[in-house]
Amino acid sequence: MTLSEQQRAFAEQHGVAHLATADAAGDPHVVPICYAVDADAFYFVVDEKRKSTKRLKRIRNLEQNPRAAIVIDDYDDAWERLAYLLVRGAAALVDDPAEYDRVVGILRRRYPPYRSMALDRSVNPMVRIEVEHAHLWRLRR
Repeated sequence: MTLSEQQRAFAEQHGVAHLATADAAGDPHVVPICYAVDADAFYFVVDEKRKSTKRLKRIRNLEQNPRAAIVIDDYDDAWERLAYLLVRGAAALVDDPAEYDRVVGILRRRYPPYRSMALDRSVNPMVRIEVEHAHLWRLRR
């Protein structure tokens, strides 16, 4: 599926998404992520922020069940400004060095803290979620 101009613009105007995964038993797991959009895929990398383990639940879940969803949203008490983008698709680890390096460049442009992190394919796994379904919803038309 191809993202529409409005869907792509909405994604690029935001800095945080929520990633939903589930393990083989279907137990859900939702975490906020920094992300990049390139072509019709969303990417995130396991960065160098402090974590309790190197084997993150989101990665373990995607190894068991490659289906994922991402939600990027606007909440406001003035409900006429409510909006969200829901993306669903299949996830896979990025193995291609050129793809990894290209997306790290996008992430570093979007998120200044990434500029000082030594993101490396051998240490910092990256995940690609191919867009199979995308829905942009806004209360106001």
